[in-house]
Amino acid sequence: MAAECIHGLEEGLCNSCYPKAGPIVDVKPARRPTTRRTALVAPPSKLVVNVGEQRIYHLTHIRNLEIIVADGQIRADAVPVLDISSELTRELRRSAAVFDGVSVARYVPFFLVPNSALWEELRRGAANPRWSAAARTAASADFVVLASTVSAIPGAAVLTDGDAGGSLTRFASTPTDSERMLRRIRDDEYALYEAEALSPETFPFAEISLIGVANDRARDRVKNVLKDSCFAPKISVYPPWFQHPGA
Repeated sequence: MAAECIHGLEEGLCNSCYPKAGPIVDVKPARRPTTRRTALVAPPSKLVVNVGEQRIYHLTHIRNLEIIVADGQIRADAVPVLDISSELTRELRRSAAVFDGVSVARYVPFFLVPNSALWEELRRGAANPRWSAAARTAASADFVVLASTVSAIPGAAVLTDGDAGGSLTRFASTPTDSERMLRRIRDDEYALYEAEALSPETFPFAEISLIGVANDRARDRVKNVLKDSCFAPKISVYPPWFQHPGA
């Protein structure tokens, strides 16, 4: 069994107990706008990275969890109980193509870090047009973070170096291209906090290994959703993922 920290997280996942492990960092530079990208200022490292082991995180409102569990999967075309994406975001993702005209909207999105730039902006109270009005007025403690790895994505996983709906965002799906992109992302802290991993059409809930929640009340709500299901992911209370970034 993998070693766990006092927060119930696997070794390398907890920022507090394992601050040097993994691509997650606690101190981040000032954010650049997420709608445009700038060129990397340094060449990417030549370190070989295992793309399949890269952790991925899907953010949703806790009210959507019951539908996900009932379906047994996160579906790109699902109609959520509480839609956290604005209509503008959905239109941009419907219009953007990954490869061969396949719309970004047909993919389930994941961040590469739990404290992504977009999620951090929401917790700061910024009125980013990518979030719905319901998301902006919801308490951060009412969100959950579903964690897994790239290797759990069925079919061809796609990595991006920014917002998948952005016009300047690049995509990678082959093993060589994905490894190269992940190296570049890890060498660019800005990109790391904006990048996405995309799962075509669906993502099996059975592959969610951990559900991060803000407090004991949220953990009890998640347990109640899961109690009659066949799923048993670890449920960990980890407040730093949900606090105001300045806390």
